[in-house]
Amino acid sequence: MKKKIVVSFSGGKDSVLALHRLQRSGEWEVDSLLTTLTEDYDRTTMHGVRNRLLEAQAESLDIPLRKVWIPCECPNEIYQQRMEEAVDGIIADGISYIMFGDIFLEDVKDYREKMLEGTGLTPVFPIWGEETKKLINEFVENGFKTVVCCVDTFKIDSSFSGRVIDEHFIREYPPEHDICGENGEFHTFVFNGPNFSFPIAYKLDEFRLAKDMYTGEDRFYYVDLLLDNGDKE
Repeated sequence: MKKKIVVSFSGGKDSVLALHRLQRSGEWEVDSLLTTLTEDYDRTTMHGVRNRLLEAQAESLDIPLRKVWIPCECPNEIYQQRMEEAVDGIIADGISYIMFGDIFLEDVKDYREKMLEGTGLTPVFPIWGEETKKLINEFVENGFKTVVCCVDTFKIDSSFSGRVIDEHFIREYPPEHDICGENGEFHTFVFNGPNFSFPIAYKLDEFRLAKDMYTGEDRFYYVDLLLDNGDKE
């Protein structure tokens, strides 16, 4: 019998690749995608992608969403409360496992494991410890398509924002930085792949430079992604 699992889902390449690993293994039944969104903006919290695009991903993947809504500049105690409520709901549905797409950040992995201690929910890390150059090649070679939606301009050039990751992207990427963006160099939105039933039609809209919430410096270069009908919410 397959084990039921919830996938911590950002909509980016690492969580989608890790999900694909689960699906191919034959060991897991994916119950749902767990995603944090910001109430004030109706966007995913980390990547700033519109809720409508997230819903299109879930529809194409044919997996239900579990949305956790948090306020902008969310205090840690509120974040912890909302996540505890989400975990309680997962446990109540008879699920014992949750997947994360982390690769090598030990502090992040330790935080997740500590957060779940005693909850009855066991974390699973399908791509943990793997070499990131091999992972990005696997991602591209398997036919996944992803667009960069945010760049940390303190680490890589803003011109990478809005680009699709392909062989040209990989060749031009600065070798001193992690090619999977594991150190926060960039974030992505996956719009097609072998586990998608249809591609997510999108277009690039406005580019904007956002400040670092801790230092107040202009730092993060976002591109707004729209569904191809051009609607803005």
